[in-house]
Amino acid sequence: MKALIKEIDKPVSEDRRDFLKKLGCGIIVVFSVGNPLEGRTRKSVLEDFNAYIRIKENGRVDCFTGKIEMGQGVYTSLAQVLSEELDVSIERIDMVMGDTELCPYDAGTWGSLTTPFFDPLLREAASEAREVLIELAAEKLGVRKTQLKAENGIIYDARKRKLKISYTDLTKGEKIVRSVTESKLKKASEFKIIGKPILRQDAKMKVTGSAKYAGDILLPGMLHARIKRSTAYNAKLISIDTSSLSRIEGIEIVQDGDLFAVLHESPDVAEQAIVSVEAKWEIPEAKVNDETVFVHFKNSKPKTNEFESGGSLDDGKKASRIFVEKEYYDGYKAHASIETHTATAQYKDGKLTMWASTQTPFGTRKAVSDALGIPLEKVHIKQNFVGGGFGGKIYNQQAVEAAKIAKLSGKPVQLMWSRQEEFLLDKFRPASVVKIQSGLTGSGKITFWDYNILYGGDRGAKLFYDIPNYRCATSTKEGVHPLETGAWRAPSNSTNTFARETHIDIMATMANIDPVEFRLKNLTNIRVRRPLEAVADKFGWKPNKSLPNGSGWGVALGEDVNVYVAMMAEVEVNKLTGEVIVKRVVCSQDMGQVVNPEGAMLQIEGGVTMGLGYALSEDVKFRGGTVETLNFSNYEITRFSVTPQIETVFIDDMDSPPLGGGEPSIICVGAMVGNAIYNACGARLYQMPFTPQRVLEAMPKEDL
Repeated sequence: MKALIKEIDKPVSEDRRDFLKKLGCGIIVVFSVGNPLEGRTRKSVLEDFNAYIRIKENGRVDCFTGKIEMGQGVYTSLAQVLSEELDVSIERIDMVMGDTELCPYDAGTWGSLTTPFFDPLLREAASEAREVLIELAAEKLGVRKTQLKAENGIIYDARKRKLKISYTDLTKGEKIVRSVTESKLKKASEFKIIGKPILRQDAKMKVTGSAKYAGDILLPGMLHARIKRSTAYNAKLISIDTSSLSRIEGIEIVQDGDLFAVLHESPDVAEQAIVSVEAKWEIPEAKVNDETVFVHFKNSKPKTNEFESGGSLDDGKKASRIFVEKEYYDGYKAHASIETHTATAQYKDGKLTMWASTQTPFGTRKAVSDALGIPLEKVHIKQNFVGGGFGGKIYNQQAVEAAKIAKLSGKPVQLMWSRQEEFLLDKFRPASVVKIQSGLTGSGKITFWDYNILYGGDRGAKLFYDIPNYRCATSTKEGVHPLETGAWRAPSNSTNTFARETHIDIMATMANIDPVEFRLKNLTNIRVRRPLEAVADKFGWKPNKSLPNGSGWGVALGEDVNVYVAMMAEVEVNKLTGEVIVKRVVCSQDMGQVVNPEGAMLQIEGGVTMGLGYALSEDVKFRGGTVETLNFSNYEITRFSVTPQIETVFIDDMDSPPLGGGEPSIICVGAMVGNAIYNACGARLYQMPFTPQRVLEAMPKEDL
C-alpha cells in the first residue's frame, strides 16, 4: 500500500494542507495550476496542485471544475465523461463547480470551450483514478493487475468474477494523492456512456426548486440592497435627497462615492425606498441614437485592420462578369437572461464569502479582492447555478457592488439587479456595419471577395468558401460606440454570418443558380460540405421547388469554435402585415465527438430559439447614453407560441475530439430566416431584426 501512496517531496504550504483536510480521505487525483500534460515533473505538480476528482469513502465521486453550469448542460456531459473513464454510474457523481476554494483555477466559462478544453483533461484524470483503483484491488485481492477489470464501481477478476471488490471498500480510511499522467483512454468503440443521450442531471433540482442560484441564498440577518442609478452612461451625480427615508422604518444607508444604496430586510421595502430617493445627475448630451448609429459609424474615420487576405482583388475583378456591392446593418442586442445579475455576500472577520451569478468565479474573486483591498485568499466565491449568461455574466459589477456594501454595512447583503438595471448596465452585443464587394464568373464561380466590418469583431468572418482573391478587414476606433459593449453568445459571429450568407444568396440569385447548388459549387472543404449535404437531405431541399404563395425556404452556413453548421428554414410571410412566422428549422453540426446527443440537441434548440429573437424582434432603443429599452415590454424575445419545429442532425465522428456546441447553432439563424423571407415574398433585407415594417418596405411594390 505504501508504495502506491504518492508522498509530496517537499512540504506544502499551510494553505495546501488545509486544502487536503477539506477533501478528507479517498483517492484524490490532482493536476498542476498549469497544463498537467505539458511534461511537468511529479514533484512540481504536487507542489502546486488542485484537485480534479476525489473518490470518497462512501463510493461517491466528486468532480472538481472551475467551469460553471448556466444552462449549457456541462453539469451532465462532464459527469458523463467521468463516468465513462472511471467505470462508475453517473448517478454517483457529484459536480463541484466554480468554488474558488475547492476547484482548480479557470479563466471563465465562455466561447463553447468547456468541452474541447476540459473534457480531455477530465478523461485523463478519470483514467488515472481507474488505474489507481485497479492497482489497489490487485494488492487487496492478491492477483495480477492485468487480470482485473472495472465495471460500475466494482473491480473483479476476469477469470473468477466472484473475486471482486468495490471502490468503496478500496477507499475507506485511505488518503491517496496521485498526479495526472498520460493514461490509456478508451476508444470510441468501447464507449458505454459517451455518445449516449442522457437526461440532464440537474433537471430534477431545477424543476423542484431545490437548485440554488445566487438569489436563493438566505443568510441570518441578511439585508436586501438597492442602488440609486442614473438613467444614462457616464452620468455624474450632482446631489441626492434622502429625506424621504426618515419615514421608512428599518432602512439603512450605505454610500461610497457615487455608490448610494439602501438596505432593508424586505426587498420590496428596499425597492420602495430607493424609488423615493431623489437624485440629480449631469447627463452627457445625446449625439446618436439607434437609427443614426450606422451613419455615425461610417462617418467616424476608423482605423482598418486586415486579418485575412490572398490573391489579388484586381485580378479577381478582371475575371468577374457579375459584381455585387452591398452593406449590412445589425443593431445592439441585450443578453436578456431570465436571471438578472445577483450576488449574496457576507464580510466577516476580514473574509468575504459570496454566491454570485457569474461566468467567471475566479475573475470575480480577483475583482472583489481588488475593490476591497483584501488578499485574494480572503475572498471565497461559492458554488451555485447561473440562470443564463450568454457572455453577459463575464463581467462582475454587481458582485463588486455587493461586496462593498457588505463590508461597509457589516451585514450579510443580497443585491439583485432589477430588469431595468439589467438592460441599462448590460454590455450589449455591438452594433456594426458590414460592407461587401464581390464578383463571380458567368458560370457561378466566385472570383473575389472584399469584406469590411465597421465596429464589430471578426469572429465567424474568415472564409471557408473557395475564393482565390480576397481581403477581410475590421475597422475600429476607441470611443465610437455610444453604449457599453461586450461578449454576446458567439461574439459578432451572427452579424458576420448574416452579412456573408445573405451576400452569398444574392450572388446565387444573380447567377440564376439554386442557393444550395451555388454553395456546393464554391466549396471543397469537406467539413462544410458534409453538414450542408446532411441538412439538405433531412430538410428535403429541392431546387426550384414550387411553394405556396408567401412561403419560402432559406439556407445558411457558418463556423464557430471549429464547429461547422448548416441550417435551413421554412417560413411564411403575411404580405399584408409583413409578419414572419418560422414554421420549421433543421440544423446540422459537425462538432466532432458528441458526448451527449440529448444535451447537444437541447443546445441547438436553445440557439435557434434565441437566434429567432435577434433575427425578428430584438433591438435596443437608445438616445445617446440613455437606454430606452428597459424591459421585455419593448424587447421581445422568442416566445413558446412562435417557436418552430426544430430538428437536428449530427455528423457521425465519434473518433474525433469533442467540440463545443453551446454557441454555433445561433450564428446562422438571421441569415437563414432572411434568405427564406426573400424566397417567400421577394423582400431582400439588409438590416436585422426583420420587423414587419422592414419586410413591407423591402417587398416588391407589385406584391403590396
